[in-house]
Amino acid sequence: MSPHPIHTTRQMRIICIGAGASGLLFAYKLQRSFEKFSLVIYEKNEEIGGTWYENRYPGCACDIPAHTYTWSFEPKPDWSGVYAGGKEIFDYFNNFSNKYGLGQYVKLKHQVSGAQWNPKNGGWDVRIVDLIHGDTVSDHCDILINAAGILNSWRWPAIPGLDTFKNPLLHSANWDNSVDLAGKHVGLIGNGSSGIQILPAIRPVVKRITTFVRGPTWVSPAQGLEGRKYSEEEKLKFAKESLSLLKYRKDIETSLNSQFAIFLSGSQTQIDTRNHMVSQMEGKLQIQYLKDRIIPKWSVGCRRLTPGINYLESLCADNVDTIYGEISEITSRGCVSEGKEYPVDVLICATGFDTSFKPRFPLIGPGGINLQVEWAKEPASYMGIAAPKFPNYLMFLGPNSPIGNGPVLTAIECQADYMLKMVNRWQTEDIYTFSPKVEAVADFIAFKDKFMEKTVWHEECRSWYKNNSVSGKVTALWPGSTLHYLEAMSDVRADDWNLDYNTNRFSWLGNGFSQTEVDRTADWAYYVRESDDSLFLSTEKKLKVINKSGSRSGKGGINLMVKTQV
Repeated sequence: MSPHPIHTTRQMRIICIGAGASGLLFAYKLQRSFEKFSLVIYEKNEEIGGTWYENRYPGCACDIPAHTYTWSFEPKPDWSGVYAGGKEIFDYFNNFSNKYGLGQYVKLKHQVSGAQWNPKNGGWDVRIVDLIHGDTVSDHCDILINAAGILNSWRWPAIPGLDTFKNPLLHSANWDNSVDLAGKHVGLIGNGSSGIQILPAIRPVVKRITTFVRGPTWVSPAQGLEGRKYSEEEKLKFAKESLSLLKYRKDIETSLNSQFAIFLSGSQTQIDTRNHMVSQMEGKLQIQYLKDRIIPKWSVGCRRLTPGINYLESLCADNVDTIYGEISEITSRGCVSEGKEYPVDVLICATGFDTSFKPRFPLIGPGGINLQVEWAKEPASYMGIAAPKFPNYLMFLGPNSPIGNGPVLTAIECQADYMLKMVNRWQTEDIYTFSPKVEAVADFIAFKDKFMEKTVWHEECRSWYKNNSVSGKVTALWPGSTLHYLEAMSDVRADDWNLDYNTNRFSWLGNGFSQTEVDRTADWAYYVRESDDSLFLSTEKKLKVINKSGSRSGKGGINLMVKTQV
C-alpha cells in the first residue's frame, strides 16, 4: 500500500518530436498545468517554427485570415494585414516561445531517427541524430509525443530524369534564396497551395514562366475578406481596445466555422458556393483554353480550398504559358510533356509532401511491430491522436484530424488538452501504459468511412486528403466540423482505452488521506457554499454554458465564399 495520499503525482519524462506550432503549444500547456515533469523537444531544424521556418518561398502566406491563425488565448493585435506572410507567422510563434520561456525545452539540430518500446522498464528508448556533431545519442521517456506534423516531409516529384536537370532546381519547401529569378525563364510544376502562391509572386520579376498543370483546381476568393494592409489606426485600436479585437476575431472565426456545409455533397451551401466560384473563375480566366482545363468538374472542397490572390489573372498574363497534362520526363534542359520539350533556366517544384501519415522513422512497439509497416496501406488512428498497440504514444494532427474542416490551430489546442488529460491520469493513477483499443479504432474508422460517403471529399479528385490518390479512402480529415471535433474530444472516453497499471489498479487511493489534508493552506471545507454553483452534469446543459447559448441572435454565420447567411 502506498504511504502517500490519493492522487500523488510521480515524476515523468516526456519527449516531444518537433518544435513547430504543435510542439510549442504542448510545452506551454504542460508547463502551465503540471509541476513534476521533465520535457525535451527534439527539433531537426536550426530554428523553431516548423513549417513556418521551412517554407520561405516567394508569396508564402497563410490562406486564412491572420487574426484566426493564433492561439485562442494569445491574440496578436498588430498583424500587418488581413493575410499574413510566412515570416510574420514565424515571428508570432517565435515570440510565443520567447514570452513563455519554451526554448528551455528545445534541442535544435537534433533529429529523431528511431524509437522502440522498452519491454523491461516500460517507456520509449529514442535515438536522436545530433546534426551538429554527427553523433547518434539515446534518450528515454515515459510518454512520447509526435508533433512533427503532416506537411513536414517534402518530396521531389517522381518524374524520370529529374536528376539530369543541369540548371538550378528548387522545391517550394526547401527554398534556396541564393537563386536569382530576375530575368529568367522559370518552370513551375504544380498548382496546389504553394504553386498558386508562387506564380503571382514571381511573375513580375521573371522574364517568362512556363507552368505545368496536370489537373484542375478550385481557386477560391480570398475567404471572403479582401487582402489588404491594416492601417496604423486599426492596429492601435486593436491594441488598446481588447474587446474590439475579441469581437473582430470572433466574427471571423464564426464565419469560418459556418463553412462546413460546403463539404456535404448536394447541400445548398455547396451548390451556391460552386455556382459563385465558377462565375468568379470564368471572369478571371479570359482564355477559353484555361477555362476548359482549370475549372473542375468535381465539387468545391474535394481538394483543399486555396485562396489564390492574382493567380488566375497571372495564368492569363503575356509572360505566362500554361502546359496542361502530365510531364513524361525531365531532361538536362527542361520538361517534356506530350512529346515536346520546354527548356527553362530554373525549375521550381511545388509538388508537396509525403502525406502518408507514417512516422518518418521506425517506431517499434511491443512485440516488434513497426508503425511504419502497420500504416503502410492505411493509417488508422484513434480520433487523430493515437495508434492502437503503441502504448504511451500520442500525436498531433494524425490521420482523420480536422485539418481541412475549419480553423486548424483550434484543433491543435483541443488535441493538446486531450493528451494532457491522459498524461494527468498516467501521472496520478499509477498507470503503466495507455493505448486505444483495437476494436475502438476499427469502429471509429468504419464510422468515418461511412460518413465520408456523403461528403465531397469522397468524390474522384486527386487530393492529399486521400494520400494523393484519386479514389482512395479519406485518411486526412475528421468526419465532421471543427466544432464537432471539440465536442467529441471534450471528455476522455475511458472505455475506448486499454489501461494497464503498475500494481493494483486502486493503488492510487494511497494511505487514505486526500491532497487537501496534506495542504495546510487549503480550505478543508471547500465544498460548503451559499448556493449551488456547481457545473451542470449533463452534456446538453454543460455545452450550453460553454458555448454561451443564447448570446447570439440565432442567425448562422456568413458563407465567406458567397457572402450569404447560412
